[in-house]
Amino acid sequence: MNIACLGGGPAGLYFAIQMRLRDPECSVDVYERNKAGDTFGWGVVFSDQTMDNLLASDPVSAKAIGDSLAHWDDIDVFLDGAKETSTGHGFCGIGRKRLLNILQDRARELGVGLHFETEIGPDLSRFDDCDMIVASDGINSVIRESRADVFKPDIDVRANKFVWLGTKKVFDAFTFAFVPTPHGWVWAHAYRFDDDLSTFIVECSEDTWRGLGFDAMDQDETCRTCEALFADYLDGNALMSNAKHLRGSAWLNFRRVLCETWIDGKVVLLGDAAHTAHFSIGSGTKLALEDAIMLAEVLTSSDKPLAEGLHDYQETRKVEVLKLQSAARNSTEWFEHLDRYLDFEPIQFAYSLLTRSQRVSHENLRLRDKAWLEGVERWFAGKVGADQRPPMFAPFRLRDMELANRVVVSPMCMYSAQDGLVNDFHLVHYGARAMGGAGLLYTEMTDVSADGRISPGCAGLYTDEQAEAWKRIVDYVHTHSKAKMAIQLAHAGRKGSTRLSWEGDSRPLKEGNWPIMAPSPIPWKDENQVPREMTRDDMDRVRDDFVAATKRALTCGFDMVELHCAHGYLLSSFITPATNKRTDKYGGSLENRLRFPLEVFTAMRAVWPAAKPMAVRLSATDWLEDDGITGDDTVRIAQAFIEAGADLIDVSAGQTTPYAKPVYGRMFQTPFSDQVRNTLHCATMAVGNIYETDHVNSILAAGRADLVALARPHLADPNWTLRAAAELGYREADIPPQYRAGIAQLARNLERAAEMGDLKV
Repeated sequence: MNIACLGGGPAGLYFAIQMRLRDPECSVDVYERNKAGDTFGWGVVFSDQTMDNLLASDPVSAKAIGDSLAHWDDIDVFLDGAKETSTGHGFCGIGRKRLLNILQDRARELGVGLHFETEIGPDLSRFDDCDMIVASDGINSVIRESRADVFKPDIDVRANKFVWLGTKKVFDAFTFAFVPTPHGWVWAHAYRFDDDLSTFIVECSEDTWRGLGFDAMDQDETCRTCEALFADYLDGNALMSNAKHLRGSAWLNFRRVLCETWIDGKVVLLGDAAHTAHFSIGSGTKLALEDAIMLAEVLTSSDKPLAEGLHDYQETRKVEVLKLQSAARNSTEWFEHLDRYLDFEPIQFAYSLLTRSQRVSHENLRLRDKAWLEGVERWFAGKVGADQRPPMFAPFRLRDMELANRVVVSPMCMYSAQDGLVNDFHLVHYGARAMGGAGLLYTEMTDVSADGRISPGCAGLYTDEQAEAWKRIVDYVHTHSKAKMAIQLAHAGRKGSTRLSWEGDSRPLKEGNWPIMAPSPIPWKDENQVPREMTRDDMDRVRDDFVAATKRALTCGFDMVELHCAHGYLLSSFITPATNKRTDKYGGSLENRLRFPLEVFTAMRAVWPAAKPMAVRLSATDWLEDDGITGDDTVRIAQAFIEAGADLIDVSAGQTTPYAKPVYGRMFQTPFSDQVRNTLHCATMAVGNIYETDHVNSILAAGRADLVALARPHLADPNWTLRAAAELGYREADIPPQYRAGIAQLARNLERAAEMGDLKV
């Protein structure tokens, strides 16, 4: 096989090495535009896992790389002079130039042809005799851009400015230093990569960058200005740039690259040409080297036809890329929205920074640095006058409602009521989950009128008989547990008059349909009813139905009422422009679209006691590219409800239109809770694919929410919270006396299993 690698960075060189190791008969040539000794940037960060992969793939170059690595365990976080240090992180770094020299020497040794100062343009006709062309020409790939119609690159230019500098100040820890200026905050990511050099990346918002005059500076002026800004951390050492190939100041905006396909005939994208990962998670080189390993394996070991093998390579690597890009997106957005966290106390700020990508979790930090993590737990619990405990078991207060812990049983429709009347199923369902240890128990979406139900099986609170049935459940919960109970009140709107969920979600009833209404006559789907457009009289009736249900909720003994303004139900349909097409004062601007939901909430708040809290559930995004609610909109919406008397914003997302394109993943809705909470400084509840104790504790300790709601985990295990207490070794959870022996045995068994290495807790 005759192969040309276009680009002599780590990806192209390591692929060439792998090919020659696996197939010494193949011919591989690497073409690089720069000189052999040229390199730009400073240090490259590796993890122990990356080194293990390199050692397995080529022990010779891995040993040379390992011998050149600088190691460190600590992370230092400086926030305006205060310092937090966490240890046990196990980083290592190497100079980019040293890495390239090692790979170049190894490639030559294996017979790879290296061709420097060779410019390659989009015309690849000179390589017609090659069996394969590997485009490893980096983030600004000429090959990718010249064939954009095939590769279909998606390039997201991120908001912050950064510059890649070096210094002779040797940092013994991976250092994050945050410095205030009159124009905003500037921060550095600094780490050593050999005995006398460190990387020093400076980052800030574009407004700060312009305010400080960096847009008018050359590279030398940039270095001198950054030296002054970070003088407290440089100990008199200078900052240096080696980006003379870039015009101007060498400041950049990071470009996130993701291609729909990496293959065009015999041309294959590799490394940064196909994908990038933000520098703040340090995994770009890791991805490139692992691409190289797998591509070489496919070309030399697969029994499949070449095209099929290349497709497998692309699809397998895409999964890994998407995982890292998801983590990188979280990390990138943390730095882009730094202002949300600047009023955190230093210990929480550092915790939020360390867990920003979601790759490092609460218990992972305990394994790395138990003493520091316990300090975080002491600080978190101490804020509410409690002793050290996992954050999920810290109490929380809203008005006069005191919760024993931060775990919430999420609202989950059971579709098991008859004519809106809850029954013995609901008594057992809610009773079991209340005794399972959660601090707050939500009812399912409970409708304020018969025509406001989703389905014939939905619960209601529009008759006195229904109120009596709910009171029986609330009384049981209060008698047999310390859980508080909230009722979620709603009207289904255009999503009403449909079958039970398991009979066909959102499908219209086969018979017995009732008329439905909405802000605008837009059906959920073509097969669903067209709702009538609501009149002012309709609005008055609906408002009064919510008020009547709120009054009944008080007689039932509920501790909190939540108004459902999410998921495409009636009030949500007023808020989102995707379904509100009205031309009167209830449509158009966001203020107009909010008008009726706020009328309803204000009327409910007026009849609900001042000592009892109220919540509002919002869909923080419609997951639409155009004509939909965004996170920024949700901040404005949440603020309006808070000003009207809401105590808690329950931050959900989507389900407002069947045409949404959600982005799923662990804790995928939590960033919206983070945005609302830390922009408005209000209480929020996170929900959405949260299922582990680590998720809950990480969200809370990082200040991304005040409460965490779990749905499916509580369907599978009513005792989820008690099991979590046993797993975490927390012995002060409220356990019903009838169950204490069982939970004690569970705790002993889990502890024993952990000691034997069978289970990590």
